[in-house]
Amino acid sequence: MNTLSYKTISMNKETVKKEWVVIDASGQVVGRLCSKVAKLLRGKYKPTFTPHVDCGDNVIIINADKVVFTGKKETDKLYTRYTGYPGGQRFETPAKLRLKKDGAERIIRHAVKGMLPKGPLGRSLLYNLYIYEGTEHKHEAQKPKAIDINQYK
Repeated sequence: MNTLSYKTISMNKETVKKEWVVIDASGQVVGRLCSKVAKLLRGKYKPTFTPHVDCGDNVIIINADKVVFTGKKETDKLYTRYTGYPGGQRFETPAKLRLKKDGAERIIRHAVKGMLPKGPLGRSLLYNLYIYEGTEHKHEAQKPKAIDINQYK
């Protein structure tokens, strides 16, 4: 037999089937939740995964304010940002960041961003992530399906 009886399927932007999923983050550990969310955004759980294409799902995270850190990370971990001015380096702990508006959203988005590929693909994947601190979200029209994130590895 001179030819293969099967071919590797490579997806593109037009042939990808994207879904909408809702994840309840209450009581979840930040790093473990975000690694699974990054895989969902990337499409790694799908059999048609293609590394250079956005073939992941649109992910909605609700109850983001109820995520937890293990150990003493809530008070000891530091998030660094830079204002752009000399001496403008600022440090915040997750406990201080939670008190601010959209603090829990910034914690989760920072963790997921670090787990996505660096470059244009990773930046475009981050637009498929929607984070809400309460139980309400504005994506009912997309008919998202609720999934249990603990069933994923």
